[in-house]
Amino acid sequence: MGHVHIIRDFYSPSEGFSRTVRIYTPDGYDQGSAHRYPVLYMQDGQNVFAHPESARFDTWCANTALEQMVHEHRLEPWLIVGIDSGMGRLDEYSPWSRGDAYARFLVESLKPYIDGTYRTRHQPEWTAVMGSSLGGLISLYLGMRYPDVFGRIGALSPSVMWNDYRLFQHWTAHTHRWTRIYLDAGTHEWINPAGTPLPYGEATRDFYLHLKRLGYADHELRLVLDEHGIHHEKDWQRRLPDAMQWLLS
Repeated sequence: MGHVHIIRDFYSPSEGFSRTVRIYTPDGYDQGSAHRYPVLYMQDGQNVFAHPESARFDTWCANTALEQMVHEHRLEPWLIVGIDSGMGRLDEYSPWSRGDAYARFLVESLKPYIDGTYRTRHQPEWTAVMGSSLGGLISLYLGMRYPDVFGRIGALSPSVMWNDYRLFQHWTAHTHRWTRIYLDAGTHEWINPAGTPLPYGEATRDFYLHLKRLGYADHELRLVLDEHGIHHEKDWQRRLPDAMQWLLS
């Protein structure tokens, strides 16, 4: 079994406060070999791992999902870095509010620390980022804004309609970098917070078509629509193994 190490006070200079970071190292990592590992960065780190100190009972179980797939020889081992969201999650994960400062934290502070401390493959084709809902939105933004850092992007039920579909307006061209983008949502998934309908299935499909029009090919881009999917960790947990299989292989 792998190990989850928790850093509770990782300072973010670009944001001006400290975050909790959870780092999963796979089975065999601590045996001291020279093997280097690809890295998956995941938003809402408090909900990512099957671990007694996770915030929710129904987490994504990313560590156990990966371990099962490694055991079945479907994936090689990856490091997984879960970054806890803060009190201002809506702003932190919005690229047009405080999201850019959060993105800079990942690129300028956290990734250099991970690459300097752990045996990683630091190239973009071996660096993935993933999240759901607004975590999916900021993951897509990271891939668009920093394609030379994050080559693999996983966005489950991403809030691409946020701020009047602004991501569509900003993602105007193929990055012309090595890219793999996974998108999914419930076919009829939607929520209605504060009287504002958020049509996740429809918007995710439209964003997929938007990227196709920009020239992203089938080997770079995948869309999965789940007929029974709703906006909940249990659904993201259920879809995660297939998302990992396509995105990380």
